[in-house]
Amino acid sequence: MADHQETSVTLPSDPASVSAARRYVADVLSTWGLPSDGDTADTVRLIVSELATNAVQHTFGQSPTFTVDLRLEREEELYIGVTDSHPRWPKRLPAAVQQDNGRGMVIIRWLAAECGGRLSVAPTEDGGKTVWITLPWTTAVPQQEPVPTPVAPENG
Repeated sequence: MADHQETSVTLPSDPASVSAARRYVADVLSTWGLPSDGDTADTVRLIVSELATNAVQHTFGQSPTFTVDLRLEREEELYIGVTDSHPRWPKRLPAAVQQDNGRGMVIIRWLAAECGGRLSVAPTEDGGKTVWITLPWTTAVPQQEPVPTPVAPENG
């Protein structure tokens, strides 16, 4: 595999694009060697769903599209970025606020941390922002424990 791989897709800011973004990311990561049925793949799909949902719901029509970027560096770190052109950056809600939504960034930050990753936000040249998630790349097949050889009891 190359030292650096990257790809991106730009989608309309429409609720149907959330599942399209999730499928796109799952397909790309599968071709890069991430097993699609593992915990890491589930975590990445949830992170992408939350980020894409935020790009659709919280830009209030001011970002007609959003872009999902994937970058794999030296098979060590995976970067997932979702960019929109809305100038408002995501905000963490106070714990006391009672809402049915608005907890996506808390979930994303927690999921990233659980995997040993981190969340960051960076401005774009056009006044928008990219929310980046950086995760360690873990595609290694887990080593199976060796099966112990039965030992015959000693007579004595």
